[in-house]
Amino acid sequence: MCQAHSPRDRICFSRRPRLARKRPLKIEYLWIALGSALGGVGRYWLSGVIARRFGEAFPVGTLVVNATGSFVIGFIASLTRPEGRLLLSASGRQFLMVGICGGYTTFSSFSLQTLNLAREGEWFYAGANVVASVLLCLLAVWLGHVLAELVVR
Repeated sequence: MCQAHSPRDRICFSRRPRLARKRPLKIEYLWIALGSALGGVGRYWLSGVIARRFGEAFPVGTLVVNATGSFVIGFIASLTRPEGRLLLSASGRQFLMVGICGGYTTFSSFSLQTLNLAREGEWFYAGANVVASVLLCLLAVWLGHVLAELVVR
């Protein structure tokens, strides 16, 4: 119910006070959460397989996970861009790139493992991990992009 003596004086009253409305949980968040869970499980499995095969003196598992994740995100980004070959909704891209790739790649693990190597005095391994991770992941994301470009043609 509104009362007004003039347009500037308009005062509205409601019978019930308005409660703050909660924003509904968007389905995109659920898809990203599911993708993150799937990516995390994939990371855990693959890094474990590699650690059992090569040992844990050097974080080969994390390096492989980050390189393959970089390749996959480069491939998906190029393949699903507006002029790419695969038409994918924004939610689909988020599921794959933010969810699965984000849950799969392990930059935080990389950082902690590098710090631990440095704290243990393994400066060569710490430096090698940084250099190898950056170079290999940049190469992998570039290769993913190149491969997607070949598929698009």
